Amino acid sequence: MIVSCGEALIDLVPRQDGAYLPRPGGSPANVAVGLGRLGAEAALLARLADDGFGGLLRAHLTRSHVDLGLAVPAEEPTTLAVVTLDARGGAEYAFYVEGSADGAWRPDRLPAALPERARCLHVSGSFALAVPGMGDTLELLLQRERPMRAVTFDPNLRPRLARDPARLRERLERWIALADLIKVSSDDVAWLAPDEPVEALAARWRSRGPSIVVVTRGADGVHAAGPAGTVDLPAERVRVTDTVGAGDAFMSGLLAALDTTESLSRRRLATISADTLTVALTYAQRVAAITCTRVGADPPWRSELDPLITEQSATTCHSRR
Repeated sequence: MIVSCGEALIDLVPRQDGAYLPRPGGSPANVAVGLGRLGAEAALLARLADDGFGGLLRAHLTRSHVDLGLAVPAEEPTTLAVVTLDARGGAEYAFYVEGSADGAWRPDRLPAALPERARCLHVSGSFALAVPGMGDTLELLLQRERPMRAVTFDPNLRPRLARDPARLRERLERWIALADLIKVSSDDVAWLAPDEPVEALAARWRSRGPSIVVVTRGADGVHAAGPAGTVDLPAERVRVTDTVGAGDAFMSGLLAALDTTESLSRRRLATISADTLTVALTYAQRVAAITCTRVGADPPWRSELDPLITEQSATTCHSRR
């Protein structure tokens, strides 16, 4: 089982007629949905509201085979994100968090323990790095769970949410040291270290403790630093509808591929081969590329992927046994 924890919200995505289409979203929820659709055992640790949008989220997650046994009922309303798209389909977000389900996280509502079969805990920094209550709560969870299972982290920065950017950076530095695998976008790198090449940042972060640091670079492909050296892959070329949820789709594809190859443990991530990492990155890129051809965060099902990609992942798994 892979447990994704953090926000579950509604994206209000603009239509051509000027109206908005409510679509389930939130980075951790998107990752869980992507995992479930790819055939991985996925669970979501989130606060789900008892309102109409909360019902929409539950139905969406359940249809995508996400276990909601760790979800916490919330009295507050569902968090909203209003999406603005540029001419190339790039997304900007305005979040409404104050008084919402995701603005009211507390440590005493965390589960006493995660299921024994949970081999990986994934966290996104989108809200957790910027919203103090959520950040404090999930940091306690990460510290508690790190000795027992792999930890993966996507900073997925939302600077507009942060009232105190310095505090966001401080928390980010602590979480880098708690993670076994980090996926970060070039947009995040540009905000964090605008004068530092992505290759240098990946190497620097890896020296802090993570076994693998992956930098997604949009049309420029992906760079990864791992125990066997670096991997660089070109981007897949697709007709982009929008990029909403593309990074989360990449993350779910990466985790699903690593899970399939039995690499999703602290020990295996620390010794992963360049070939196995390349197969996982290729799979993740394909998952993200398909998502970019759709409206909103709508990752593909396993049956939609090129059979060759799935076969490569299975072959790598077989060769490791």
